[in-house]
Amino acid sequence: MIFIRYENWKSYLRYYPVTSLILAANVIMFLLLTFNGGSGDALTQLKYGALTNVEPFASEWWRLFSSMFLHHDLTHLISNCFAILVFAPPLERLLGHWRYALLYLASGLVGNLISLEIYRQSAEYHLSVGASGAIYGVYGAFLYIALLQRHLMDTSSRQTLYSLLIIGVVFSLIVPQVNWMAHFGGLIGGFFLYGLIIRVLKRR
Repeated sequence: MIFIRYENWKSYLRYYPVTSLILAANVIMFLLLTFNGGSGDALTQLKYGALTNVEPFASEWWRLFSSMFLHHDLTHLISNCFAILVFAPPLERLLGHWRYALLYLASGLVGNLISLEIYRQSAEYHLSVGASGAIYGVYGAFLYIALLQRHLMDTSSRQTLYSLLIIGVVFSLIVPQVNWMAHFGGLIGGFFLYGLIIRVLKRR
């Protein structure tokens, strides 16, 4: 089972430095927002990089990345950090540090681009934060492995992944105020980006 973590913290930091940096960035940004207006405050989120369809902020491209590291409350932060902590490390070991970082950020970017374009068609005000698009990009990469590189994933891990995806899809569709566009966009982006990365950016 590749999704069970056996490492102690010292080994975890050494084996998965990119994942550790992502976790640290999420926590640091949450604390920064908490002590500067509140992580759940819309204006504070907007100030520190939330994604929105309101101009001129909607045209600020850096929000497509910064919003991946913001969370609106502690539950949101813990759930996303738990997913990163447990499920992302095998992908970092498989791809290597910089290729994994590229997939994580690019998947989140795809999810946020799709979200922003859909938000732009709406007359309502939208504000989006969270690492979910990038996390679903990791799931998308694992889906590629489970379907097309089956020798790299054991049966128990495939079953865990399929169950996780089913729960994630249902959750994305039935829970209000969940950015399902970022989830599905990240999932699809991660699937195809992984296939592209392993072909174009071959690991030495």
